[in-house]
Amino acid sequence: MPDSEKIAPEAGNGTLSHGVLNTAELVFMVMAAAAPMAVVVALMPMAFAFGNGPGVPGTYAGAVIAMLLFAIGYVQIIPHVRNAGAFYAYISASFGRSIGLAAAYIAAISYFSLCCSTLGALAFFSSELCARLSGFNTRWELWAGLSIVLVSYLAYRRITLAATILSVALVAEIVLLSMLDVAILRAQGLRMFSLHYFSPSTVFAPGIGIAAIYAFNGLIGVEGTAIYQEEAKDRQRTVPRATYLSVMAIGGFYVLTGWCLVVGLGDDAALSGIARADPGHFVLSQITHYMGNWAADTLSVLVVTSAFAAVLALFNNAARYLFALARDGVLPRGLASTHPRHHSPHVASGVLTVLLVIVFAFSSFLRLDPLTNVSTALVGVGSVGLMALLATTSLGIPVFFARRGAWGFSQTLAPAIGGCIIAVATMLAVQNYSAITGVSSPVINHLPFGLFAIAAAGIIQATWLSKYRREIFNRIGSNRVE
Repeated sequence: MPDSEKIAPEAGNGTLSHGVLNTAELVFMVMAAAAPMAVVVALMPMAFAFGNGPGVPGTYAGAVIAMLLFAIGYVQIIPHVRNAGAFYAYISASFGRSIGLAAAYIAAISYFSLCCSTLGALAFFSSELCARLSGFNTRWELWAGLSIVLVSYLAYRRITLAATILSVALVAEIVLLSMLDVAILRAQGLRMFSLHYFSPSTVFAPGIGIAAIYAFNGLIGVEGTAIYQEEAKDRQRTVPRATYLSVMAIGGFYVLTGWCLVVGLGDDAALSGIARADPGHFVLSQITHYMGNWAADTLSVLVVTSAFAAVLALFNNAARYLFALARDGVLPRGLASTHPRHHSPHVASGVLTVLLVIVFAFSSFLRLDPLTNVSTALVGVGSVGLMALLATTSLGIPVFFARRGAWGFSQTLAPAIGGCIIAVATMLAVQNYSAITGVSSPVINHLPFGLFAIAAAGIIQATWLSKYRREIFNRIGSNRVE
């Protein structure tokens, strides 16, 4: 698609708020989707347990490097293809509209799957927290329902309100875990923080494939800066700045915290065994030991707020994909409507709200457990889908610029290397899929193959549009900022 090609919005289509999100708010939006508290408490112990043990901090560092290489190319293509669909628009511009439409459906499904998965965990831990603090047992359905109502309301309002809520939740969880890092540093001393945890012999130990899955899984969400470029202030500077800051901030936080957790345990040889024995309480036990019971209680509360922040961020991402597809004419035009005052994609958000209600009402009817059934079934679908899109986008950026005669490091080499690394991690995720879900169910562990059916549906629809509705086909992935 030529850089100059801009297709004006159809009459009657709404527009998102322009120039309302600054760099900090963008960073909070995407870091909240990554859910750092949930990653450290739930995923990192699994990497210690079933991955390469002491090599986990180095594995996270490698994942951060790969994501930085991706980001170098990502920020180069953002000014050329401006669309709330992000992955959808960039893949369309690189590999064609048919592949782009397939990517759009995978992205929307992936974000919604992760939203449902996180909401299931949120409902479970909210019920547990209520029982611990008050002594009253409550049904998880109550917390799921309340969360859906609150998420729907915040998505309905102007995006700056959601950004404010996410910033408060994110800062609180980062502060507590940073306090744990400082406590371990003071107790163990700087001399215990050896660089051998980042040496090739330690990192490339048995289990590195599984550790890499969790490392990249924890970084999913940082690509979301481009989703909000239509709502960003001075997007030519804000979006690239927020992208780099998000990758470095969240990635550096994971590396430092992982390093501290290894040092804090004080026994590299026993690390994997201790984490495997009780991964759910691995971090809780360390924070209790180094900071006391008050910190453990605070951690339990912040796990819930972190999960809620992630649900809200993922919900907003999915809503903007539906909005972008509808604005391009691929989905029903009504989904492209925005609120006259808040400029939020309130119709798309309403549809997602109904879908959330259906998913959790159905889960309750079947007596499914929100954590071990709903959350585990959907977390892998979303994770694998977004990892595949990260790899495809990263590998597509060099194609986009090569067609325009640009062969620089930032336009071609960096994203190509990053894309290859992420592609390898995606293949490892598929091969070790049960490590993501934590279950042995063949039904759950074959769910990612449904992504191929979704992609095929997108390609078939694009082929039909190309033949019978060419004007709509030409709008797929088009520039729609102005």
